[in-house]
Formats: sequence, C-alpha cells, structure tokens
Amino acid sequence: MDARPYDTAFFGHPRGLSTLFFAEMWERFSFYGLRALLILFMTADRSTGGLGFDAVTAGAIYGLYTSMVYMATLPGGWIADQILGPQRAVLVGGVLITAGHFSMAVPSLTSFYVGLTLIVLGTGLLKGNVSVIVGRLYRPDDDRRDAGYSIFYMGINTGAFIAPFICGYLGQRVNWHAGFAAAGVGMLLGLTQYSMGRKYLGEAGLRPSDPGTPDGLRAQQRRAARWVGGAAAVFVAVGTAMYLGVLPIGAKDIADAAGVLLLTLSLGFFAWVFLSGGWTTVERNHLVVIGVLFLGYATFSAVFEQAGSTLNLFADRNTLNQVLGYAFPSSWFQSVNPLVVIAFAPVFAWLWVRLARTGREPGAPVKFGLSLIVVGAGFALLVPAAGLSGNGALVGPGWLTATYVLHTWAELALSPVGLSAMSKLAPARIGGLVMGVWFLGTSNGNYIGGRLSGLYESMPLPTLFGSVAAVAVAAGLIFLACSRTLNRLSRDTA
Repeated sequence: MDARPYDTAFFGHPRGLSTLFFAEMWERFSFYGLRALLILFMTADRSTGGLGFDAVTAGAIYGLYTSMVYMATLPGGWIADQILGPQRAVLVGGVLITAGHFSMAVPSLTSFYVGLTLIVLGTGLLKGNVSVIVGRLYRPDDDRRDAGYSIFYMGINTGAFIAPFICGYLGQRVNWHAGFAAAGVGMLLGLTQYSMGRKYLGEAGLRPSDPGTPDGLRAQQRRAARWVGGAAAVFVAVGTAMYLGVLPIGAKDIADAAGVLLLTLSLGFFAWVFLSGGWTTVERNHLVVIGVLFLGYATFSAVFEQAGSTLNLFADRNTLNQVLGYAFPSSWFQSVNPLVVIAFAPVFAWLWVRLARTGREPGAPVKFGLSLIVVGAGFALLVPAAGLSGNGALVGPGWLTATYVLHTWAELALSPVGLSAMSKLAPARIGGLVMGVWFLGTSNGNYIGGRLSGLYESMPLPTLFGSVAAVAVAAGLIFLACSRTLNRLSRDTA
C-alpha cells in the first residue's frame, strides 16, 4: 500500500515539486545560457576571444554536444536504476554540470572540451532522473500528476527564457567566459537549492531499483559499478591519448563517429524489434507507427534544433539586432521560443480539449504532418530575408522573430503529442525502452541540425534555408497523405 501523504504545500501539489521546479529551472538556465553562446563563441575571431573555428568544425562540435546531451540520458537512467537512485543521480549530475560550466570559464581549449564533456555527463544523470522523481511524488491514483508535470514544464521554460538575457549579454558584451561562468553560477544556485530542499522529496527516487533483498541490491550495485568503472577507464585512456597526440583524432572525427553511432543505434533498435518474434498483430502494427513517428520526430528536430546553430549565426551575422534604436545581443533571440511556449502552451492545451469534445481533434499523424509543414514554413519565411542580406545588408529582427514563433507553435503541436503517442503505442514489455529511443530521435535531430550549420559559409543562404524548408514540408505532406493508414494501424484491434 502506498503510504505517501497527500501533500498540497506547493500550490496544491507536493512540497517536493518546488525543489524539482527550481532545480530544473536553474539547470535549463545553465543549458540554454551555454547554447545561446556556443556556436557564436566557436566561430568568433580569436582577436575577440573566440576559438576562430570555421562553420564546418563549429557545426560538427555543436551537433556532437547537443546530440550527446540527450543520448547520455540513457546510461544516466541506467546508473540511477542500478547504483545511485534518481535523487543521488540528480545531485551528482548537478555537481558535474557546475564543474563543466566553470571549466569553460577558463580561457583554454582543453578546459573548453573538458567542460563540454562534464556537462554532457552531468546532464545525462540529471535530465531524465529529475523527471522521474516528479512522477514519484504522487500516488499512483493521484489525478494531480499531469498538472504537476505542467508546472514542472513551466520551470524549464522559465530558465530557458531568462538565460540568454544574462549569459548572452555577459558573453557577447563583456567576455565569452563571463557568460559561461554565469551559466555555472546558475547551476550552482540550482544545486544549492536542490540540496537544501531535498528533504521534501522523501522516499521519491531515493533508492535504485529494488532487486528484492539487501544482498541482491549490493550485488547489483557492484556489477553496475564495474561496468561504469570499465567505461570510465576506457574514456579517460582515449581522452589522454588524444590530448598527448598519441591518438590523432580531432573533434570533427569524433563528431563523424558519433553520427555513425546514432544511426547504428537507431537502425539496430528497429531491426531488433521487427526481426524478433512474439509480437501480436496489434503490437506489430503499433511498432510500425512508432517507427514512422520516430522518423518524423527526427526530421522535425533536425529543423527545429537549428535554433542554436544556423539561426543563431543568421541572428549574429545577417540581422539588425535593434529595436526602437536600442541595440541588443544576437543571443537574445534564443528567448523567443520559451516565451512563446509560456504564452501559448495553455492555448494549445485548451484547443485540443475543445476539439476532442466536438470529435474533431486530429490524430497524432495529422498533428505531426501539420507541425512539419509549419516548421518548414518558418525556414521558407527566411528565404527572402536571406536574399535581402546577400549583399551584406542586415535584415530587420521581425524575420527571425516570426520564424521562431512558427517553430514554437509547431513544437507545441508535436512534442507533447509524440510523447503521449509513444506511451500509448509502445508494447508494455518494452515501454521504457521505447521512451528512451524516442529521445534518441532528439539526439539524431540535434546532430543533423548542428552539421547542417556547417553549410552556412559554403552554400548560398537562400538555397540552404529553402532546402531545409522543402524537406520539412515534403515530410509533412507525406504524413498527411499516410494519416489514415497510420490511424488504422494505431488501433487496439487488428
């Protein structure tokens, strides 16, 4: 029997939700603060304190970093389940993230790469597990759970909204490393708040998965620790060999290898699923839909996640960053997305409920199709703007702002729907694995989006933006054309 008390101390929700709300808010502050600056710092001239990388190298590193951040949630969740428990995993992750940002505050190429690595490892431990703890604050039959996640989601966007104003301003107007340090201060605040408020979490996520007995738990932790130790030893050995020049592999080579790894993992999962037996006809139909939605989500992410890469470069190099005579840092455009999310998330939630009551709510495939078309339209809108800026002129900020608004509307129509569809369609015995693979779609999209920014200096911008828009719109039209078939395959009867 569940003994958790019915706690209403935080706006009618458990007191522990406030601990997780602010911990995630500051973690997202640090993440989006860094993202607003990362590709700008890498491509900035050395005379201004940047790294002086070309767009190809910067795009490869950016795509590698953002894709690995999401991919790391898979081993991060496993470590929490087997060794630490979600609460301790979040704590360790926060420490690693803080150390990573402060490492990047040191003006050194080595500290830059070490910082990115620590942030990836820390986010892998924190990001997924903090969401797990939110769910465990509630009893299984508590109908406040969805509302609790909505409050938690607002914390994410609050941090993402504030970050570019502070980190972006410091990084672009004062010193790049001051911006990175500000992100570290934000994570340190979140870590301090989490440590002080952890007592309100109670037993939620306190322990790893229970194998049945104390001896069994210790054996489980020892086995898992050996795997983690072995992986860490290999990682350190390879990193040391690269640093000493014994292993002549550069950042671009690692990014290329990561792309192969992501593709192999994605293909390997679906090959294993479809080649293994034991599925009922309904389950196999559902797996087909999952595969199609995965492709759609990866395509969407590849377009949408260029916010921090290609579109960030367009804001910095081709946009007049000025409103009513006031000049602002180009990184401030990164706050448009979370602001629109905060403003329009309730509108979209109301819209789907209203349409559902009248029997006119579109299914997931139609929402995917429309979202892909809208996100493509955002890039299509920039085609004439890119043409106007081709002779060195700067276009007004309204072009990019309108693109971000369209992209956010598309995100609101697709992301929650995709998660919901996965939870409904995934066969029960691989439900958790399917959710993990869904986030692998985010990794694929981030990777592709980062690599596409490498074409910024080698391809005419109207051609680049037009090509991205065409692929997204074409994918959306295919989804709309196949929606009836996908809806039929999604049914719970063959």
